Parts: sequence; C-alpha cells; structure tokens
Amino acid sequence: MLKHLAIRDYAIVDHLDLDLDSGMTAITGETGAGKSIMLDALGLCIGDRADARTVRPGAVKADITATFDITELGDARSWLSERDLNTDDNECLLRRTISAEGRSKSFINGAPVTLSDCADLGALLVDIHSQHAHQSLLRASTQRQLLDAFAGAEALAKDVAEVARHARSLQQQLDRLTHQSEEDRARRELLHYQVNELDALELREGEIAQLEDEQTQLANARFILENVGAVTEGCELHGEQLGRLAAMLDDRRLPSGVIDGARELITSSVIQLEEARTELQRYADGVEIDPARLREVEQRLDSIYSLARKHRVDAEALNQHHEELAEQLQVLDGGDENLEQLSQKVADSYRQYKALTQKLTEARTQAAQTLEQRVMEVLAELAMDRCYFQVAMHPSGDNQIDPHGAEHIEFLISTNPGAKPGPLAKIASGGELSRISLALQIAAADSATAPTMIFDEVDVGIGGAVAEVVGSLLRRLAGRVQVLCVTHLAQVAAMGHHQLRVTKANAEDTVTTEVAVLDAEQRVEEIARMTGGVNLTDSSRAHARDLLANGASR
Repeated sequence: MLKHLAIRDYAIVDHLDLDLDSGMTAITGETGAGKSIMLDALGLCIGDRADARTVRPGAVKADITATFDITELGDARSWLSERDLNTDDNECLLRRTISAEGRSKSFINGAPVTLSDCADLGALLVDIHSQHAHQSLLRASTQRQLLDAFAGAEALAKDVAEVARHARSLQQQLDRLTHQSEEDRARRELLHYQVNELDALELREGEIAQLEDEQTQLANARFILENVGAVTEGCELHGEQLGRLAAMLDDRRLPSGVIDGARELITSSVIQLEEARTELQRYADGVEIDPARLREVEQRLDSIYSLARKHRVDAEALNQHHEELAEQLQVLDGGDENLEQLSQKVADSYRQYKALTQKLTEARTQAAQTLEQRVMEVLAELAMDRCYFQVAMHPSGDNQIDPHGAEHIEFLISTNPGAKPGPLAKIASGGELSRISLALQIAAADSATAPTMIFDEVDVGIGGAVAEVVGSLLRRLAGRVQVLCVTHLAQVAAMGHHQLRVTKANAEDTVTTEVAVLDAEQRVEEIARMTGGVNLTDSSRAHARDLLANGASR
C-alpha cells in the first residue's frame, strides 16, 4: 500500500509530507483547494507525462516521492528483482523530478529508470479512477480495455495486437513483393543507401545515454574539480581544527558529563568530515579535464543526432529503425525465394492470430457474464435496480485481422424494464451515466490486483441516499485494499476510516496548498461544513456526528 507521499514545488504545493494508512481515506476541501493535485503528483511517479508548467513558479524543479509497502506484493517484488531494483527492506520508493525547463527524471529505489518502467511497476501498485471516467466510458476503446482488465486478459490482448500488426505487416510485404514495380526497385536502392549509412554508424545499445552522461562530466570537469577540491581542502582543514578542539577537552582536569558528550560530538564530526573528504577525493580522482575526448564525444553525438534527424526518428529509436529497414531490404532483395518464404510466414501468423483470438474471446465471454451480473448488483444498490446492463460482443468478420481481437466490445444499457438495451450514449442520461460508470469502476475494482485504489471525485452527479451507498461500497472495498477517495459529498467522506482536509493558503505573492490529517472532532467540523456550509450550527454538527457514527458501524 501507499505509505508516504512527499511533494516539493509542484503546482501550488510548496512542500507536503503525508503519511497514509490502510483502509479508506477521504480527501475533502473547498473547490479549487487542490485536492486532486496530490493524486496528479502521484500519477507522475507511476508513469504519467510531465509538464514544465506544473513546477511551482519560482522553483527550480518539482520533486515527488511515493513510498509503498510491498511486503505482501509478490508480483511487484518479482518485477523489481528481475531488474535488480529490489531493496533489502519491504519498501519501494518511486521518485520523479521535473525541471522548470521541462526535463524529467524517474527513479525506482534510487536507480534511474525509464518512464515505461514506472508505468509497468505503477500498474502493480496503484489503480486510479478518474472523475472523468463516465465521459471516456462512451468510447469503444475504454469499454474494451475495461473488459480485458476485468478478465485479467490484458497481456493476452496485447499479444493479439502485436501478432495482428505483424501479420498485417507481413501481408503488406507479400502484396508489395507480388506486384513488384519500378517504384519497388527505387525503394530498394534507397533502402540500400539508408541501411549502409546506419551500418557505418554502428550505434550500440545504450550508447546515447552513456555519451550524454560523459559529455556532461567532461564539459564541467574544471568546475567540478575546483569545487570538489575546495570542499575537500575545507573538510581537511576543519577536521584538523576540530581534532585540536577535541584534544583540548580530553583533559582529566575538566569535569566529565557535558564535557564528555561535547568531546564525543566533536570527534564524530571529525570522522564525518574525513569520510566526506575521502568520498569527494575518490570521485575527483575519476574526473579528468580532457578537451580531446570531449570533442570526440560531441562529434559522436552530433553524428547520431544528425542521422536521426535525417531519418526523422528519435535518436533512441535508430537501432529499431535500422532493423526495420534491413528487414524491408531483405524482403525486396529476396526475389521469388523470399516470396515463397514470406507466404509461409503470412500463413503462420494468421494461424497464430486465430489461436490467440480464440483464447481472448473465451476469456472475454466468461468475464462479460460475471461483469454484467456484478454491475447490475451495484446498480441496484445505487437505486438503479430496474436497469439491465449487457456486454455485447459483435464479431469483427471472418477474414479480418483486427488488432483488437475477433469481436468489437460494446456496453449496452436498458433503464426501463422490457426496453431493448442500447448504447450508453443514446440511452443513459448524464446522472445515470455517472452511476453506471461508478458501478463499472467498483465492479472492476473488486477484481483488481493493485493494493491501492484511488477514486478522484467519481461520485460527481450523485447525492442523497445514493451518496451514502457509494461511501458504503468504497468502505467495503477498503476491507480488501487501500482506498483513497477525493469527494465533495459528506455522506461519502463520513464512511472513511481516515480523513484529510485540503486547504489553500494565500500569501502576498503566492498561493499554496496545505493538507491536514483530521482527528475525530475535526472530522465533525469538516463534515458539518460539507453539509451545512460556512456558518456551522449545533444541528449541522449533530448531523455530522450521526453520519460519522453510521460510517463507523459499516
């Protein structure tokens, strides 16, 4: 679960250190106070795209660290172990920094990683449900992805998509080779030239990052050595001075007690300064001022980036681009012999596609029945017991290679008994769509494997008794996973085991967000504010206590 979240200079957050507990935590506050900022910051740690505009004005960079307890998360521990990112304890630290210039860095347990790595690990740790889910729910892609996630078939769906794309690519190559023309011959000459210049580049895997790190160190070598040298000398000088001071206190004529403690503190400082001096000296020994090597590195990087611009690809994608061009050239150079081999590859890929889609269809069919039943159970609790929910699976076509599988997924709903189910966009009203979305999210969450579930104002558009049911559902879910819920509804907030209040503080030139962990009496005041407005009364406080007592009894 998520244990701690530290945010520095992000949006309107100056600094925030937040400890989190298991169970359900409600996050409340006035509109615009920044309740969702914490969740947006967490999203950066688990792979969301960064924007330099999110760095607090006047700050050098934003820095977010999320600490997770992975004691019982076997999949996450295995993932870390396979990549040599595991630690000796049962905690996992994900960190993200974004500079004011827009540069972003990601770390897992202190080691630099890619954004894709953060997203892969984040999927094993956190599942975020957005307040806008009911809008995206109208898209066929969202419905398909939700069903696949519920079926636990995301990896299988990905395999189907990859095989489909490969089969289509092979078929296109076969068609082009079968109907070879003058254009193909010109293409072959171009490919020969492009492959030869990429062969000559001899770009190694990981070379770009290595060269950029080396360039940074070489370009700043003099500055590094001067500063490190000055600090090293300072450590040595001050260490000697502190050593003499410690010796002055090592005299039997001086009383013990405070004197002994002071001498030990000074001696400890001497040791720490010596360790710092040694560490800095070791680092400085590896730094060289080498203009010739710097020129070599810069020329090499210039060659790489120039060729990447020429081929209109990212420099990191040059090797993959090289392989693709070489494969295309091999096909064009192969002639009739390659034509026969390619035909066999196409047939093999079609058979592989059919086998995978059959497994995916079976998984989807079984999951669709369970999802339908579970969604209707939740809808009944949300005062929509007269609704009929259906997951329709329309065949794509016998001879089609579709990356999405052998069927198109469509969620259908009937809000009146006896009426024919229709698409969500045509049948459900705005309020109904919000509840249907919430029912789907809760149904999917019941089968989710992520230990932390986050609901960002998913209760928008509901109220009254339904809000109490939503809170009850989330609290029940919190018996299995950690639940964080941003809400404006008192009935939902009162169901939380814990509550955080987000406020916005205005200074002369800045606005900052602050978060407070509420105790029992503070929760009464906050729930009363949510139900009764700014002017609190004994009646609103009594109502708040009733809501909290009701939540505690669930």
